[in-house]
Parts: sequence; structure tokens; C-alpha cells
Amino acid sequence: MYEDVTYEVILQRMLDRVSSKFDKREGSVIWDTHSPTAIELQILYIELDVILKEAYGDTASRDYLILRCAERGITPYEATYAVLQGEFTPSGIDLTGQRFNIGELNYVVLELISEDDEKSIYQVQCETAGTVGNQYLGQMTPIDYIDGLETAELTAVLIPGEDEEDTEELRERYFDSFEEKAFGGNVQDYITNVNAISGVGGTKVTRVWNSDISPTDLIPSETVQAWYEEVIDSLDEEVAAWLTAVYTAALAKKLVTGGTVLITIINSEYDAASDTLIDTVQETLDPTDSSGEGYGLAPIGHVVSVQTVDEVEVTVKTTITFESGYSWSNLKSSIEAAIEEYLLSLRQSWADSEYLVVRISQIENHILTVDGVVDVESTKINGDESNLTLGAYEIPVLGGASA
Repeated sequence: MYEDVTYEVILQRMLDRVSSKFDKREGSVIWDTHSPTAIELQILYIELDVILKEAYGDTASRDYLILRCAERGITPYEATYAVLQGEFTPSGIDLTGQRFNIGELNYVVLELISEDDEKSIYQVQCETAGTVGNQYLGQMTPIDYIDGLETAELTAVLIPGEDEEDTEELRERYFDSFEEKAFGGNVQDYITNVNAISGVGGTKVTRVWNSDISPTDLIPSETVQAWYEEVIDSLDEEVAAWLTAVYTAALAKKLVTGGTVLITIINSEYDAASDTLIDTVQETLDPTDSSGEGYGLAPIGHVVSVQTVDEVEVTVKTTITFESGYSWSNLKSSIEAAIEEYLLSLRQSWADSEYLVVRISQIENHILTVDGVVDVESTKINGDESNLTLGAYEIPVLGGASA
């Protein structure tokens, strides 16, 4: 705002206010006394410009943006620790609390997942926060000697670790807080709460996800009531108790409420979430042993089901013209990386899109960015020369490319 208010401008304005009958040339007493003042005033204007920029959410630097966000009850997401799957042989050794190493990273064993005659599978947490914990799988070395242990291996990422929230992502959340208020179990409330869970990269909320069922179809007719009275006494005690509970609720029109919520998530690496992450979100929102009772973040009366996206393999076959000295054999990995970059961008936009469309034109454009490629034509997706439209809960993953 004050970029044009420079030292020279300030000094000239000051000298213009001095009568011309005095010597105002550089080196004169008047010039020498006004010049240092002009410098200090320029510094003041610079600081004033900084203050104005830091006062607004769209121009504030990170530290001051955090202060602005605090006024809205928003804090930056902290870096989180990756939780991985570790497989150990032989089974029967209690490894809880034991520490292992791969390269520069250390890991600690959390809890047992499953065990058979050959191996034990544990949850293992990286001791270093951030996405670095997602990057290494393979053989681990125990930090302390463990009697009888034969092998230790990380085999999968269960809950991806996340880096501290980026400044621009925080700024976006700040402005989003003005657009739609998260309150009392509305859509934005679920999105805000679920996205805040470590390992979640995006969320879709489907309210009344059993809306394909007509409420009136759930109310017992006179014929159904007569059938119930006739058979209830002849049923097994446990079966009769269940049927009575359902029948009574339906007769009282308590099964027609729309308090069912479907939460669909994608992990922070923009892949399908693991069962461990799904269970974590489920227990955080609406524990399965007390569904609808309000013991999680979901309001009382909301029965929440959590699922993840379905991964749809995308195979690409195309015809490529190469520059001299290049061929499919030496560019295959680069071309697949270019296609994967496009598919990743689609997965990153999944939560904000009604559905995703894998477009042939975009695949060809990304292939053309590879050095050594001259032209691309006759591209097919999964054998068809047409775009691939996915469902609301589907994401594309590369199944391979050929030319």
C-alpha cells in the first residue's frame, strides 16, 4: 500500500515545505537535518505496510495467520506418526513396546493385530512424525536383543503419517470457516471432524444413506401384524427377542427416522484407507458397541457407518511417436509416472467432486510432457477409446501402460 512512499519522496516533500530563501541543496544544513528523518519515516511506512498485510487472512504470514485462525477456533494440524503393519516370526513372542530400526528411522511396536502358528502381526508406530514414516517398508533391525526373534518386517502402512499442516491449507480452512458453519452434525461438521483425524485425506458425507427405502414400507401392515402374533411364540428365544425389538420399533414408527450417516474416506496419501484407519474413524465418530447413543463425535441419534473408496484400475494402451534415440523400453517408467501424476491429481480432488472422470485428452497431455515423446494417438482406457467415468466412491489407480 505504501510502496511508493520512498525515502526520496518523503525527503522531497519535507524540503518542499521549507522556504526557498534557504539553501536546500544536498550537503546543506537543512538537507542534512531532514535526510535522517526521511530515512526513519520510510522505515515507519515499511513497518506500517507490514502491519496492514499481517492484519488480513489472505496476506498474513504463517505466525500471524495462526493468530487470525485462533479467533475462529482453528489451529494448525500437527504432524502425526505413521502406524504400520509389522510381521514377526516366530509367533508367540510378546513384542509390545519393543523398538526397531530401518535406516535413520526408529519404530515402536504398539499392539497385537493377529497371530497364527507361523507369525505375529502387530501395529508398529514410527517414532518420527510426518510423511517420512510412510516411505519405508522391509526388514527391520531390533534395537535391543530379543531372544528367539527370527525376522521382523514392515509390510504395509495402516494409518499414514502427516506433516504439519501447510500454510496455504490452513489459510483455506480459515476462509472456509466463513462459508459454511460446522455445527451439530451438519455436513461441514462431519467433514471438519473427520479430516482432523490423523491419516484421513478427504471425506464425503452422505446423509440419510438408506433413503432408497420408503419409510412407509417399514411400518407393519395388518397382515404383517397378524403374522407376527401367530409366529412369535414358536420362535427361538433369541430370535423372538430380536424380532420383537424390530417389530415394536417399526410399529411405533421409530424406524423411519433419517439419522443414518455414511462417511466415505480416502487416506492422506490419497489411496483407499486401511481397515485400521476405518475402525479408528468409526470409533471416533460413533463406536460400534453404542451406535447412535452419542458417545463419539456424532450427535445422539446419528448412526454412522464408515467406509473407504473403491480403487478402480486404469490400464492405458496408446501409440507413441518417439524422438530419435528414445523408445518405449527406456521411457516406460517416465510415461507411467506422468500418467500416475494425473491420476493422483484426480484422487486429490475426489472429496470435492461429485464423481471423477479419467480423460483420454489429459492422459495424452501428460505423456507429451515426457522428454523424448513427439506425439500420442489412439489412446485407450481399459480397452475403450472413451473417457472413464467413475462412481461417487471410486478413485482411479494405474493398472499399467503399454504402447
